[in-house]
Amino acid sequence: MKPTVIILFLLTALNLNAQHVLKGHVTDHKGEPLPGANVYLEGTYDGAITDAKGDFSFETTAKGEQVLVITFLSFEDVMQKITVENYTLQNFKLRESVNTLDAVVISAGTFSAGDNSKVTALNALDIVTTAGSAGNIIAALQTLPGTQTVGEDGRLFVRGGEANETQTYVDGIRVAQPYGSTTNNLPTRGRFSPFLFKGMTFSTGGYSAEYGEALSSVLLLNTIEEPDQEQTEISLMTVGLGLGNTQKWGKNSLSFNMSYINLQPYQWVVPQNIDWNKPVQSLSGETVYRHKFNSGMLKIYAAFDYSDFDINQEDINEPNPVRVALTNNNFYLNTSYKGSLGNYWTIQTGLSYGYGHNDIRPAGNKVDNAENSSHMKLKLSKKFSNRFQLSFGADYFLTDFTEDYSEPTGFVYNSGYNNSIAATYAEADIFFSKKLALKAGVRGSYSDVLGKSVVEPRASLAYKAGKKGQFSLAYGDFHQTPNADYLKYYKNFEYEKTSHYILNYMYNGDGKMFRAETYYKDYSSLVKYDSEMPMYNSLYNSNGSGYAQGLDLFWRDSKSIKNLDYWVSYSFIDTERDYKNYENKVTPSYVAKHNFSLVTKYWVNSLRSQLGVTYSFNSGRPYDNPNDTEFMSGLTKSYNSLSVSWAWLLSQQKILYFSVSNVMGSKNVFGYDYANNPDVNGQFARQAVVQPADRFFFVGFFWTISDDKKSNQLDNL
Repeated sequence: MKPTVIILFLLTALNLNAQHVLKGHVTDHKGEPLPGANVYLEGTYDGAITDAKGDFSFETTAKGEQVLVITFLSFEDVMQKITVENYTLQNFKLRESVNTLDAVVISAGTFSAGDNSKVTALNALDIVTTAGSAGNIIAALQTLPGTQTVGEDGRLFVRGGEANETQTYVDGIRVAQPYGSTTNNLPTRGRFSPFLFKGMTFSTGGYSAEYGEALSSVLLLNTIEEPDQEQTEISLMTVGLGLGNTQKWGKNSLSFNMSYINLQPYQWVVPQNIDWNKPVQSLSGETVYRHKFNSGMLKIYAAFDYSDFDINQEDINEPNPVRVALTNNNFYLNTSYKGSLGNYWTIQTGLSYGYGHNDIRPAGNKVDNAENSSHMKLKLSKKFSNRFQLSFGADYFLTDFTEDYSEPTGFVYNSGYNNSIAATYAEADIFFSKKLALKAGVRGSYSDVLGKSVVEPRASLAYKAGKKGQFSLAYGDFHQTPNADYLKYYKNFEYEKTSHYILNYMYNGDGKMFRAETYYKDYSSLVKYDSEMPMYNSLYNSNGSGYAQGLDLFWRDSKSIKNLDYWVSYSFIDTERDYKNYENKVTPSYVAKHNFSLVTKYWVNSLRSQLGVTYSFNSGRPYDNPNDTEFMSGLTKSYNSLSVSWAWLLSQQKILYFSVSNVMGSKNVFGYDYANNPDVNGQFARQAVVQPADRFFFVGFFWTISDDKKSNQLDNL
């Protein structure tokens, strides 16, 4: 071979194996060097680790267009296209990842529990182990700030709003009848048992554009995604029996629970403040079927409830007690699907059907009403990056309500309404950094029965002020169609409206959480009427207005004292309304200005027991005394209630549970009913509205049978 050929061959070989040196400097967004960052060319083994000054340098034989990758823990990856031959030294700034555990979250107006949020004020166990709640989710929520204890009603009243201003959702689908039926001044309970639910979000204001038809609050309940194992739960209680079971096969699972409640044996032993002809009896059940697809989860949830009772109620305007009987049937079916569509798209869709029927016999009259309701939902979300996500969707609600009223005299009146509500919404989650986030959205709705449409802007902003603290701001407009008590008689209303303004501070870390939140709500277009109660011949309008403002405080500590977990809630509220048949703008009768709760749970290892104590205090509530010239000038005495509980693990899977509500027997008064006419002295006689019993005693035996021989129902008591 000629020398020139050999030289050319060697030069070509050297050129083919020529190496290029890539150098650079890596810093954070503040310009501080990041030592230990991993830098490499995608698809090759060529790379280096940055030194103490954030510098890197490595050689590569790669040519042409390549992708330079830089990664560092808790920072977003950098992927930059380069041409190796033309590359010159560069500086790279990495942005902090917004997916880290200490990143900012939107917290204004929201309490989350279970698996719904990485920032949890209460967990799933807390919702149902609170002394005095008696397994009622609603009663446990009343220990949180922003709520009112309305003992003669039992439903959820939030920040000056009535109970019908709160909507309940199961797996994202609305529940039209979330409470059991009852009669005047007899408290009800939430329909749902805690056995099938894993996560909960309780929003006291400023909530997402995804939810509508709620002026004050939304309660989101999520059923268990995937049960851990097959098991059976047996409950023997002083008020009834319960049975639950979970089965798993392949990608499927089925859970159910049933309960039978009969208060008659209990009331033979414990005296009541109520004269029962037939104490409450009920049969209820819930079931969830789940099927796991490769990219999603299908759930079918169904619940039924049958109850009846017959009582004699004292009436200040009647010489003898008034007999009232009620029979209720309720059914709820919910089908939902949530899954991935690929390319960072997700879908959530579902539909529900609810049926509620009441047969009421007040004082010989007859009231027969029925409600058929449904909700169809479609939500799509696209994650464009770790810093930007867009969600949009549509809802369609249908309601058919009918009521027939008749008297022995032959008077008959039929009422009701049909309403469809169509809504669309869009909402963006924007993370400017791990310290600053924005949720902004808009919702539009049209109500067929009102013949009107509304647009609702909403926004929440959160800023992380330190490693464990953050501030949040929220604003939103919220609308709701008037409830069935009005629409069954009159249709020409406006949408009821409120605007929320919220400022929140939250500290979360080391087993401690502190929340301070101040808010202002402006109400308009509330329903007014000119009679003692809504009637078929009342005159209605939408000229009502009002406001609510206040401060909510929450503190929880589960670490300072071994085996002790406690939380403290305090709420101050200043609110007035001119609505219903009010003469002027005053504080409504269900509002107490000061509300305080202390919940403690202590585990005694030597006794294998959990002891619980709950104390609740509310200042007096206003009432209207016709013996005074000033409207709504009366004030009840303050409300006090101390409740205790003891859960004793007889063995790992057997629990004996005791609880006493209002153990001190406080004579709480919720208001007064006055005679329609004055006596001979010109005074109106009155009758106190009190609780059904001075105390409520509960004893239960709970037995779990499972494969692991360890599971128990402590988290369901």
